[in-house]
Amino acid sequence: MVDLKTEYLGLKLKNPLVASSSPLTGNLDSALAIQNAGAACIVLPSLFEEELMEDQQVMHEFIDFQERGFGEADSYLPVSTHYTSHLDEYLENAQAIVQSLDIPVIASLNGCSLNGWVEHAKALEKIGCAAIELNVYNVATDLSLSGSELERNYIELLKQLKSQVSVPVSVKLSSQFSSIGNFSKQLEINGADGVVLFNRFYQPDIDLDSLALKPTLHLSTPVESLERIRWMALLSKKVNLSLAATGGFHDSSAVLKALLAGGDAVYLCSTLLQSGVTQITELISEISDWMEQNEYDSVAQMKGSLCREHVEDSSAYERANYLNVLASYQKI
Repeated sequence: MVDLKTEYLGLKLKNPLVASSSPLTGNLDSALAIQNAGAACIVLPSLFEEELMEDQQVMHEFIDFQERGFGEADSYLPVSTHYTSHLDEYLENAQAIVQSLDIPVIASLNGCSLNGWVEHAKALEKIGCAAIELNVYNVATDLSLSGSELERNYIELLKQLKSQVSVPVSVKLSSQFSSIGNFSKQLEINGADGVVLFNRFYQPDIDLDSLALKPTLHLSTPVESLERIRWMALLSKKVNLSLAATGGFHDSSAVLKALLAGGDAVYLCSTLLQSGVTQITELISEISDWMEQNEYDSVAQMKGSLCREHVEDSSAYERANYLNVLASYQKI
């Protein structure tokens, strides 16, 4: 029987499959179902600092400025000690999940200020989260902000956070950084324990009838996994970081390729939303069967065996392969 165990962020996982941040991981019943299906770890839905700031503003205006109304109605207004904030509800739910599951639970934090990241991360560590994932989900629209400045801001956030929490910290990156390899190395130097490749930005759409912007949600497609696999292969052996792949992993073949490229863990999201959490059980069975057929005894043995340093033609992972791909195209 093959050994599926892997190590990610210093956590000993029974296999490489991690249920990524989604509505499924934020519900106790579905989180338990994910565990029972065989997942080795889950990532909680992101805690967004903007939501907390908006919540605080509403509470401030509604409670602290009661005198703007009619004085005789004050006794009918809520008292601040009875107010349950979004953060309170989030932490209560997260703690219930952590205490009910036997597998590690990773917190996901999306912040925009030093205080927000650090204070919320400390609260998540306190309730028992095994690691903190910094979800770098930010579209840089400020034209005065250079790429190097943006990276320095994230590095400073990471350093502040690492000085305040003892659990491992990973950074979930966008593929739109100009030098992913260099930035990953800088994250390692400044204390990151791992990186997650890559975040998916949800794109707004234009409604031609109302001439207004409307939010759109498109689940990932299998072709997206190739970019993740490529960067796994390029970073493996080059950085001393745990590597996780996320985005486009819908079947066992994509998971196996990520591991062969050097990944420590593979996140699953869209496939679970589309096919249900029992997909995890099927993936584990298919991965085990493939490893036995190809004479791999363990994930540790397989991991990184097809990274850039271990393939015969490393240019296949680089731009040099571009012309070959174009030349090989056959018009149907």
